[in-house]
Amino acid sequence: MSKRIVLIPAYCPDKKLIALVNTLHEMDFSIVVVNDGSKAEHKDIFETVGKYAAVLTHEKNRGKGAALKTGLEYIKQTFSIPYIIVTADADGQHLPEDILLVCEKAESKVGSLILGSRIIGKNAPLRSRIGNSITRLIFRISTGTAIYDTQTGLRAFSNGLTDYMLATDGERYEYEMNVLLNLKKNNINVEEIPIQTVYLDNNSSSHFNPIKDSFKIYREILKFSASSLLSFVIDYGLFCILMSLTGMTVISNVTARIISAGVNFSLNRNFVFGSRENIFKSAVKYFLLAVVILIFNTCILKLLIAVETPYMLAKIITETLMFFFSWTVQKLFIFKGAKA
Repeated sequence: MSKRIVLIPAYCPDKKLIALVNTLHEMDFSIVVVNDGSKAEHKDIFETVGKYAAVLTHEKNRGKGAALKTGLEYIKQTFSIPYIIVTADADGQHLPEDILLVCEKAESKVGSLILGSRIIGKNAPLRSRIGNSITRLIFRISTGTAIYDTQTGLRAFSNGLTDYMLATDGERYEYEMNVLLNLKKNNINVEEIPIQTVYLDNNSSSHFNPIKDSFKIYREILKFSASSLLSFVIDYGLFCILMSLTGMTVISNVTARIISAGVNFSLNRNFVFGSRENIFKSAVKYFLLAVVILIFNTCILKLLIAVETPYMLAKIITETLMFFFSWTVQKLFIFKGAKA
């Protein structure tokens, strides 16, 4: 039997944390709670849960990712293997029976990451419905992996994944997204099982900032978009200039593409993905991708111009179509030695 451990990061929790810890104790879970710099008025709550849980403390608020890593390091140093870790939120949105459900699934799927996925219905708060839908779409486009609830905090995994979790970058809400972004690169299987959806007081207890924390979650694809936009401006400008001078579609497009591709490679390797891979290997793979994109790009462009689409508009349509294909290939294959 594996040891069953629940890890709960907590920032300014209420008495629902006490109820959760008491129930989990009765279910024979070992419990680790990380006080992530909560205010002084919450001291009594942590003292109470300390009866059944190991309570670790950050003097200042460092973020959910940092709290999870503090707990993971403590578990790694304190518990003997084998064990199953379940991460759960402190606000009562993860029910004890669902915590047990994902734990049992992780025990039967050692080496996999198990996600407790909420079914987002019409009764869910609007920001939760919109946030989950956008994140789900962007995640699938950027990784090629379909995960229904990318933002769930209820996750279970065996001790073999502890080092992976500790090595993943991120200190706040972006940490949990980074864990998912790098699953395929590290050959880690992920499975989802449905859990009950609980929203208390319209999810008012959540400390998730829709603007600030969403930016951190989407930062990598936003950087890629900025790099692509700059490269597109260079590509588009050169293409228009050469077309006006020569009127030759293929030569104008190829010349503009070669110059903009060099700029794009440098930006993506150093700024977007922060790749650690050998530059020669990355350059070869990027060159092959550039050739493939150039072929498709030119064919689509010629087709659109052939059906009398204005060449400026045809260029914009073509580049838009190729954007997500390029992102996916670069993320998964070219710069896969990148930081999380």
